[in-house]
Amino acid sequence: MQVELKINGKAQQLDVPPHTLLVQLIREKLQLTGTHVGCDTAQCGACTVLMNGHAVKSCNVLAAQAQGADITTIEGLAAADGTMHPMQAAFKDCHGLQCGFCTTGMVMSAVDLCKKHPGAGEGEIRELLEGNLCRCTGYQNIVRAVQQGGQAMKAA
Repeated sequence: MQVELKINGKAQQLDVPPHTLLVQLIREKLQLTGTHVGCDTAQCGACTVLMNGHAVKSCNVLAAQAQGADITTIEGLAAADGTMHPMQAAFKDCHGLQCGFCTTGMVMSAVDLCKKHPGAGEGEIRELLEGNLCRCTGYQNIVRAVQQGGQAMKAA
């Protein structure tokens, strides 16, 4: 089947088997490997992308369900000149990562979180990031990064 969608601002027409997951299309067909596969069961959040501006776990979405959608992956979050998105910069500045495996999903979820809940406090951020697992950190730097990134997003 043919799927037409926009990925990181670029229109794509791809032939895929009907059972293809969005994460497979992103990683295997388009070679955008910043979107990670962690659990294949929508539990960890490593595969989170923005679909029409909303965070979705791409291992839980068929490519066919993304027909006509506007998808943003971590590779498409930065500006065209390479300037990091405010949330990416905040994760770097606050050291909101260790091994980095969960980071792309965390950043994508955090962007959506801050758009929907500007000014969220620590407790609310922790609750809203529940669907994203990190096995390395104590989440404190991640929460701090989300707060800093959210402030920068409001200022931008």
